[in-house]
Amino acid sequence: MSVLAIDAGTTGVTAVVVTAEGTIAARGYQEFSQHFPQPGWVEHAPEEIWQATLAATRAAVAAYDGELTAVGITNQRETVLLWDRETLGSPRRAIVWQDRRTTDICTRLREAGHEDRVRELTGLRLDPYFSGTKLMWLAENEPNTWALVTSGRYAVGTVDSYLIARMTRGTWHVTDVSNACRTLLFDLRTGDWSDELCELFGVPREALPDLVPNWGEIATTDPRAFCDLELPIAGIAGDQQSALFGQTCFDVGDSKCTYGTGSFILTNTGSELVRSEAGLLSTAAWRSPDGVLTYALEGAIFVTGAAVQWLRDGLQIVGSAAETEAIAATVADSEGVVFVPALTGLGAPHWDPDARGMIIGLTRGTTRAHIVRATLEAIAFEVRDVLETLPGWADGSTPVLRVDGGASDNDLLCQVQADQVGVPVERPRIVETTALGAAFLAGLGTGLWASVDDLRETWQLDRRFEPAGDQAAADAAHGRWTEAVRRAGGWAQHV
Repeated sequence: MSVLAIDAGTTGVTAVVVTAEGTIAARGYQEFSQHFPQPGWVEHAPEEIWQATLAATRAAVAAYDGELTAVGITNQRETVLLWDRETLGSPRRAIVWQDRRTTDICTRLREAGHEDRVRELTGLRLDPYFSGTKLMWLAENEPNTWALVTSGRYAVGTVDSYLIARMTRGTWHVTDVSNACRTLLFDLRTGDWSDELCELFGVPREALPDLVPNWGEIATTDPRAFCDLELPIAGIAGDQQSALFGQTCFDVGDSKCTYGTGSFILTNTGSELVRSEAGLLSTAAWRSPDGVLTYALEGAIFVTGAAVQWLRDGLQIVGSAAETEAIAATVADSEGVVFVPALTGLGAPHWDPDARGMIIGLTRGTTRAHIVRATLEAIAFEVRDVLETLPGWADGSTPVLRVDGGASDNDLLCQVQADQVGVPVERPRIVETTALGAAFLAGLGTGLWASVDDLRETWQLDRRFEPAGDQAAADAAHGRWTEAVRRAGGWAQHV
């Protein structure tokens, strides 16, 4: 028996079939379009997300001839969608987590003195990254559409909520704590939507999804809508919490880094809601069916894999992401070239929405290999910046960093990362741990696995990268990076 996991990411949807042994038996993938209507704006068409989900699912199911017992869903977080509760059609494109159009709204709320209270309740900052200000923008700029939200005709939700609505033909409007806690509308202490925050951001609470546990039989797919499959939807989690679960980081202090479109470092803080004064976010990791809430600290880096994508599609100096390792390895180092990939501002720990991308240190001798290597180094620098703010990192109580996501296949990146952070980097055999986490949740929710101890047994090491470089040289390179970040800061204010 196996479970189907849907990973609805930022650039495409992956469907995988995961066996009871924790192996991937089949997969399907379908990209969807990115829409950039204005500089700094990023949108997705909900129908394209849904069609990509169906296509990926059909491909995975066609490649597997065994029995499926449940489906788990993981998704890009903070992206917000509206849809008609009856027709399930969407009146406008989704506003994506990368979108920066609400910078002015964040500034206005901050100047009005709301940030401390928002941070106290949510663990988050006032940043365009999060969903609440996106909804506020819709209310202010598209009042006719918003009127149908306030009247109850349109539902509001994140990608998981939307997919569940489509899979169940509108029967269920639900989400979990890991997605809810990224909206600026969720109280981390109470584990519920906050009336105070809904009022602040002008979002009617009745438009929001019901909150359900991260595993258990949550809903059932309608075969008429979802590829002829009638399965319990038994696991839900936002992508980064799902990766934490997929890496079996179940103990306090366990940490992982996912290299995706952005990079996200999470550390499990258990039942304790830990606050950070160093730019990290307090967040909900998951909630069990018996109501126990597990928390995490998160460092969110907006652009890492997306920087490689930009090298491919924007500069067109690489043909594919897979080429970057070989190209970068043709030079010993970047020869002083530093790339700050602040293409949509900077996230943790800097939190500067007005920062912009910068490549500095160019000479006549600079080649594409130096720029590609500087891009991989930038990813490692950004992760180091976040890790150095984690409690327990400086005192050595976090002895290893587990990595996953597409770019973790890059051996050079993993080695540079180990050299930069000074601890071993472990890569599992299955790097698609976001999808794996959704499968684990769904299997736990339907009894395929009896406990998290069973899940730990499925984790297998692929390769361990030991710090091997000159630490003084690594620190010097990081110092150049720190100065470049300072120079890139606030650049949008000058253009």
